[in-house]
Amino acid sequence: MALSWNEIKDRALNFSKEWADTSNEEADAKPFLVEFFNVFGISSKRVSTFEHRVKKLDDKDGYIDLLWKGTILIEMKSRGKNLDKAYQQAIDYTHGLKQHELPKYILISDFENFRLYDLDEDKTVEFKLNDLVNNVQHFGYILGYQKKVYKEQDPANIKAAELMGKLHDRLEEIGYTGHPLEVYLVRILFLLFAEDTTIFNKQQFQDYLEQRTAEDGSDLASKLQELFQVLNTPKENRFKNLDEQLADFPYVNGKLFEENLPTASFDTKMRQALLDCCYIDWSKISPAIFGSMFQSVMNPKERRNLGAHYTSETNILKLIKPLFLDDLWKEFESIKDAASSAAQAKNRLAEFHKKLSTLKFLDPACGCGNFLVITYRELRLLELEILRASNKTGQRVFDVREIIYLDVDMMYGIEYEEFPARIAEVAMWLIDHQMNMQISNEFGQYFVRLPLKKSAKIVHGNALQTDWETVVPKNELSFILGNPPFIGKHLQNQAQKDDMNFVFENHKVSNLLDYVTAWYYKAAHYIHGSKTKVAFVSTNSITQGEQAGALWNLLFEKFKIKIHFAHRTFSWSNEAKGNAAVHCVIVGFANYDIKEKLIFEYENIKAEPYEIKATNISPYLIEGKDFALNSRTKPISSVPELNFGNMANDGGGLILQSEQDFNDYIVREPNGKKFIKPFVGSVELINNIKRYCFWLVNVAPNEIKSLPILLSRIDETRNFRSSSTRVATNKLADFPTLFGEIRQKEGNILVIPRVSSENRKYVPIAFFDYNTIINDRCTFMNEATLYQFGIMTSSMHMSWLKTVCGRLKSDYNYSNNIVYNNFPWPENPSEKQTKAIETAAQKVLDARLQFPNSSLADLYDPLTMPPTLVKAHNELDKAVDLAYRPQAFTSEANRMVFLFELYEKYTADLFTKEKPRNPRSPKSLTS
Repeated sequence: MALSWNEIKDRALNFSKEWADTSNEEADAKPFLVEFFNVFGISSKRVSTFEHRVKKLDDKDGYIDLLWKGTILIEMKSRGKNLDKAYQQAIDYTHGLKQHELPKYILISDFENFRLYDLDEDKTVEFKLNDLVNNVQHFGYILGYQKKVYKEQDPANIKAAELMGKLHDRLEEIGYTGHPLEVYLVRILFLLFAEDTTIFNKQQFQDYLEQRTAEDGSDLASKLQELFQVLNTPKENRFKNLDEQLADFPYVNGKLFEENLPTASFDTKMRQALLDCCYIDWSKISPAIFGSMFQSVMNPKERRNLGAHYTSETNILKLIKPLFLDDLWKEFESIKDAASSAAQAKNRLAEFHKKLSTLKFLDPACGCGNFLVITYRELRLLELEILRASNKTGQRVFDVREIIYLDVDMMYGIEYEEFPARIAEVAMWLIDHQMNMQISNEFGQYFVRLPLKKSAKIVHGNALQTDWETVVPKNELSFILGNPPFIGKHLQNQAQKDDMNFVFENHKVSNLLDYVTAWYYKAAHYIHGSKTKVAFVSTNSITQGEQAGALWNLLFEKFKIKIHFAHRTFSWSNEAKGNAAVHCVIVGFANYDIKEKLIFEYENIKAEPYEIKATNISPYLIEGKDFALNSRTKPISSVPELNFGNMANDGGGLILQSEQDFNDYIVREPNGKKFIKPFVGSVELINNIKRYCFWLVNVAPNEIKSLPILLSRIDETRNFRSSSTRVATNKLADFPTLFGEIRQKEGNILVIPRVSSENRKYVPIAFFDYNTIINDRCTFMNEATLYQFGIMTSSMHMSWLKTVCGRLKSDYNYSNNIVYNNFPWPENPSEKQTKAIETAAQKVLDARLQFPNSSLADLYDPLTMPPTLVKAHNELDKAVDLAYRPQAFTSEANRMVFLFELYEKYTADLFTKEKPRNPRSPKSLTS
């Protein structure tokens, strides 16, 4: 049993008094150091070696007074000797040590003066013997009490995972696989943490391996089996003649070592691999981070990008703080501030403490438990502050166990795979122990929960097929949180599609939605009629485009859900190499309303969020009402319909992919040039890239037959269509000279790229005539007008687009059915307003013409957009704004509130009143 700090300080005082008057003649390093370690309750038997021999750089032998391998090197000198020289001597000794033997600390002393060097932190502490009592905390590392700051991409985490990966691979190679391997590795993980974090004695597991197992590894498996059995047996029930080192291990319980596993087999390299794991300081490893890394070790593909698969602590805090943590801290602070007397403060803090202990949390896609670990840690930190405040009011602590109310059984999880589920259980015990060490530091009493009596309830199963009431009754549950899997609707396998149909009860919307939405629906169903709050991290697709209406309108109508807080789109990533960022949102919701709601906005996806108060949050995560746009086949305003571009569906037979292909063809077959037209999609439109196609509408057969190269390409098209598995494509084989779908008519066409960068203030749109063929990466309006161009390239339309469109990563994905057909055009603008828009629109086109060699990408790049074009757009924005209302729009949010109100008006009147008119434009256009 480890000593409390108070006991250590008492021993330090006695030690100082005993050695204070020792003369140089009487001073002996070994008894001095034996008693020094006894101050901290560490037996000299556990200190590796006195007078450890080592080869110095000059190949001569040196002798270290004390070496605790991997922990501390101590060099003693006679009183008054130069400590700087002693330190240099100690440094020289380290060159002869093996990597795992290198110390983290060096202590130099002349029996009177102490100088402690922290080699990791490059810090030095110096004090006198009689002041040891006030410096014992600097030696907490030998007890596992040291405070650690966990870095999300700390090399220690990655190295630990890689070493565990080597051990995993070797065991798998010899045939030790499946469930036994997973449990075996989780047990070893616990042992490694335990010996570096005071659950066991320092390096107790390492010492057992080094001193009780053969170097060739032949008996290692049996020795581990024996250890597992001992750890699962209460001390009073163990054999009386048990090996001394085994008997010294504590009883763990918690069912971690209960299952009888098949005996593994080890060799020399495997034993060394396990020892290499021991040589890492596991007190530096974060249970919240390591679990996911450890899991990724099991998958060779994921291992190449080790570190990419954990959820960073920063992102977890973005969810838990507004979900519950901020409110709990506010309540705690208000209790402290409002109490009029010590007695009142004590009573109110006790009530708050009790309330904290009754909270229960569920992560229904918990993985390795990251969210649960960080949640529990933050709650324990708050509990610590409660205890500090309570002690200030005069409450005396007789036994720290009596005042710690929070335990890991307040945490619940569901995980599809068994291995991460078991890691999550262990991670909860480990974070609990780390927090207990903080309590020990605070109150001077060693506090460890052994044997393990409680555990987090982590259910191994399919969360979407599991009744969550069987995991934790909803009338007991406080919060649901987590990071459900991101799988797009087109990437779902059959089992996942079955899950979607099961959760959504075969509702038609299940075919439109990403996999993550099933957790939203199931959570909304589960919390119906309760005060449980929910927050999930999701891809931003659930708040955009078609999915927003399909999901949220259902949740609003069926379960009366209210969104309480939201983080708008941000980049969910870490520093691992090759780790692609995911564009995510966080949505917090419940089955009841609150007055003050919060939106966390980002200036860009990698920026820090800033907080905006809202009276209501719409599915687009802006101030707005509880509805989202549904897909429409016709515009709500009286305007022309948009069409998708022409689809070749030709296998490349009718397309010339570049200007070089065009030139090569006309050299070989010049008579075919007249059948070639420019071919424009979103990339070509924006970047002024040249592509071409064969356009053979109404071309005589004899002309085609006179062009053998073209005829060959037509044959390629026919063969491509004939070999398709789609019946509709097969039928197109009868028309190999034509595009699969032709939608273009004669006259001017206004072309909008379906995908474009979010970095531009305006989506670049442009006029073309009939001789340019628009492909299906664009959408277009036949016989378009200046007025329509002006509205669609205005800030009003851009604000609407940015808010409601779907996204490809962060790029805008322009949709006819969501963006255009739902867009509320100005309501019956006057002739003057119409003319003003037309004039301003023409100025935008004229400004573009001043830069004939610049692409639309150049013209609309925020850094290179010409001032004349900026001014022209500003004038157009003013003209369009005035067509909507005389008052200026002060912000994008202001525009969206207005547009959604107008949308509601138009859709309410859709079947009873005439649609807003579409003003006639001038007949001639300049493009």
